[in-house]
Amino acid sequence: KIAIVTGGNTGIGLETVKALASVGATVIVPARDVEKARKNLQGITNVEIEKMDLINPSSIDTFAQRFLASDRPLHLLINNAGIMWVPLRRDVRGYESQLIVNYLAQFQLTAKLWTPLKNSAGARVINVSSQGHHFAPFNFEDPNFEVREYETLQAYGQSKSAVNLFSLELDNRAKEFGVRAYSLH
Repeated sequence: KIAIVTGGNTGIGLETVKALASVGATVIVPARDVEKARKNLQGITNVEIEKMDLINPSSIDTFAQRFLASDRPLHLLINNAGIMWVPLRRDVRGYESQLIVNYLAQFQLTAKLWTPLKNSAGARVINVSSQGHHFAPFNFEDPNFEVREYETLQAYGQSKSAVNLFSLELDNRAKEFGVRAYSLH
């Protein structure tokens, strides 16, 4: 089996990579800091490290294009990477950083990898959410805090609510293709 685990070089992601690799999966770990990832993943077999920065949409596209060029199936996509408790930051498009990293990047990566997911006969997409989704519903009127005052936990909660909504709808749409989606705390 082939798995991609974002945020796979620290914390829960690292433990996930260890578990998957220990049972023979090939685990691809996209990382913003490749050197740090190499250090943290040293000694774990079946791991491939690739460059990707979730706050940069072109970096996600480049990573996805490299994977697509390998012509491999993708059995498991674990969108684990996330950020929390950050000051207001925006990307080049003007989007709020927690919304980007915690949700929009997951959506973009999943969409770009749809074909190998669909072609793998039983793929799973696991989106790591949080009980923190209770901090805030998704604000469709001002998702990027352009009008309302920025509050980091509201932004975090909103991003995790978006993850849950995305996971539910992805599962509804993808199951006819043999792909299932889940979100978890």
